[in-house]
Amino acid sequence: MIYHSTPDIHLNDNLSGLSTSATIAIQQLCRKMMNEGKEVFRLGLGQSPFPVPDRVVEALKANAHQKDYLAVKGLEELRSTLVDHHKRTFDIDCGTEDIIIGPGSKELMFILQLIYDGEIIIPMPAWVSYYPQAKIIGRPVNTIMTSRDSGYKITAAQVDSICKLDPQRSRLLILNYPSNPTGQTYSADELEALAAVLAKYQVLVLSDEIYAKMTFSGDHVSIMNFYPEGTIFSGGLSKWCGAGGWRLGLFVVPERMRWITDAMATVASETFTSTSAPIQYAAIAAFQEHNDIDEYVTRCRNILSHLAEEIHIRLSRTETQVLPAQGGFYVFPDFDNYRQKLKKKNIFTSRELCDKLLAETGVAILPGIDFGRPASELTARLAFVDFDGKKALDDFPEDGTLDRAYLEKSCNSTLTAVDRLIDWLDAL
Repeated sequence: MIYHSTPDIHLNDNLSGLSTSATIAIQQLCRKMMNEGKEVFRLGLGQSPFPVPDRVVEALKANAHQKDYLAVKGLEELRSTLVDHHKRTFDIDCGTEDIIIGPGSKELMFILQLIYDGEIIIPMPAWVSYYPQAKIIGRPVNTIMTSRDSGYKITAAQVDSICKLDPQRSRLLILNYPSNPTGQTYSADELEALAAVLAKYQVLVLSDEIYAKMTFSGDHVSIMNFYPEGTIFSGGLSKWCGAGGWRLGLFVVPERMRWITDAMATVASETFTSTSAPIQYAAIAAFQEHNDIDEYVTRCRNILSHLAEEIHIRLSRTETQVLPAQGGFYVFPDFDNYRQKLKKKNIFTSRELCDKLLAETGVAILPGIDFGRPASELTARLAFVDFDGKKALDDFPEDGTLDRAYLEKSCNSTLTAVDRLIDWLDAL
């Protein structure tokens, strides 16, 4: 008789306590519930509801035959297009060698933290993957709690108080705006004040501006304009172009930090090799200057802006504390005023709140704890994306006037979910 023993295998200790990304997990749970015939309102995963622009889809079709491995840093023609795009859109000066393309900005962020040896500063609340990535790699992380009073934004004073304790320490600050999960953004004055402190201590900044084109005011300013020598700009196709599943991200790195792009390319060559060739060729059409692309972005932004305003109006009629979104597709309500009523339902944490809400109403939102907030804080992220983006664009009125009737018609599922949430709160 042959006996087979199980190999003695141990996981890396850095994976202890980690599980599937919260945004992916909620999407999987929603699909499972829907397959079981349950009504679900998907306000958990932050995925653009809008279709990829026709011009970009056609470019992908035309380049489906592209099968060769491309340069590790990315297709030269695409990087050249991005040089023009970033100057035109964000007033950022860069060259093709300052840009690296990856299969999603998420992968590039992971590689950056892998090659970077220093402390990671993450303002909380923050996107769900920044901290786990640092933990997997084993980097020391300094999580900084922000407050609703500051718009959940880190201040120059906070950065200074951290850095002056050990001025020589190597640090990387992760900045994200418009913010996932809060929908808030930084003003030019706030960015300039931050830049002055960051330059003083030579802190490297990873500025995740993936939602830049979804800034509702249309006047997004990059911190790279104030701190070009120490800022890495992160962007991609997923949020403004409706192409999350296409997995194309990009970094713009200061010329004086060419060692970063070179080191990242080295790691990339041993991991993902290069980003999908057809996707890179198609992305050229997305980033080139075209009137139809500009109109698409403007309309998507206007729809989200008006929907965000309507959601804020409705939630503000309750005891919920919530800031009006300034960009992206998120709001970050605080239900602390319902704490005593929630206790009667044995709800004491943000996770218990979201679990109960989903079970009783079918509305899926994510708890604040998933974004680094204290478990007992009754905050949550609501992603207002559960509507047919193609229909919303098709219904877009010629005069550009988006009234409540339009939103009720074209974004009905999202507004119904918000009403379900409100009714649930009223019944506590």
